[in-house]
Amino acid sequence: MAKNRSATSAKGLRGSKAGLVLSLGSSALAVIRASKQVRRAKGTHDKLNTADAVAGLLPLITSAALVLRQLRGRKQENPGAV
Repeated sequence: MAKNRSATSAKGLRGSKAGLVLSLGSSALAVIRASKQVRRAKGTHDKLNTADAVAGLLPLITSAALVLRQLRGRKQENPGAV
């Protein structure tokens, strides 16, 4: 059976600096998209849609903060490596 190379390389990226940066980038894009949704909901003056958009935004912010913490921890472990 042939191995799926993309799945193998994705597993290797998970703990690497490149994988963390990629994860941070995707989290940032998701936060931008969700913040636009919040602005649209506020524009319609629909409190339920606004609350839903804000509730969807919070886990994305938390995810981005976790990835940043991992990157900072990795930087403190290897101060010479850039």
